[in-house]
Amino acid sequence: MTVSDGGTPTLPLDDGDLYVCQDGPRDAPALLLIHGSASSTRSWDSLVPLLTGFHRVIRIDLLGHGRSAKPADRSYALPDQARRVGTALDRLGVEHAIVVGHSSGGAAATALAEQRPDLVTALVLVNTGPSLDAFIAPESAAIDPSQWPPTDEQLRQFASTGFSRAGYRIPPELLDEVRAMTYHTLTATMQATAAYLRQRALPDRLAALGKPLLVIFGEDDRRWRSSSAADYRTVPGAKVEMLPGLGHSPILEDPPRAAVPLLAFTAIHAARAD
Repeated sequence: MTVSDGGTPTLPLDDGDLYVCQDGPRDAPALLLIHGSASSTRSWDSLVPLLTGFHRVIRIDLLGHGRSAKPADRSYALPDQARRVGTALDRLGVEHAIVVGHSSGGAAATALAEQRPDLVTALVLVNTGPSLDAFIAPESAAIDPSQWPPTDEQLRQFASTGFSRAGYRIPPELLDEVRAMTYHTLTATMQATAAYLRQRALPDRLAALGKPLLVIFGEDDRRWRSSSAADYRTVPGAKVEMLPGLGHSPILEDPPRAAVPLLAFTAIHAARAD
């Protein structure tokens, strides 16, 4: 495995290579960031500098995304994605981590906590829909295989609901990350999230785990009904933080605002994990 600040960090697994990125002091409390569907470690770029003063920040491109491998013959089910992430943390020597997931990354974070309660000390979900009932169906037509790879305009349409307002300038590197996916990995990973939520709603899963939970939700989310954030209040001790004026991706739209509740939460629970 190669993990360095200057090179291209890759972790070979039986399923395919995973891209791993680390920032901050190696002896600081570990904070794992998991991206959403059709995204990558780059979605956290603007937030990471606000976190490295307090944490060893670890980002991983899930299989099928970003700079990780995109095999056509491997499972993209969330429990399998979580298993890979757990293996990566073991190889990095991480024994305890607070895990943050954005959008469907929050479902992957939950799956990791279910598998590895010894590893996950607390969870933060950022604009993660609690169940399929909260999903807002897109108005634009889905991209079909004959249109792959998509044009810039198709990509912008596809990604537009990830932000609170029309006309938001989507970082071109994020559009490139979608284009770099295969049609199979794009659809398989999205179907995997739906299957996981269909099997059992996240608040029910999280209540059974008993882990400290923070839910951050941009109130103007155009993918998940923001009112559904209240569903997480059924989890004992859960804290729900609403961010007015922000949409599905507060980590991109206003990183400083997203960082405030996140760091307040991690300051408490990283100390308890130690």
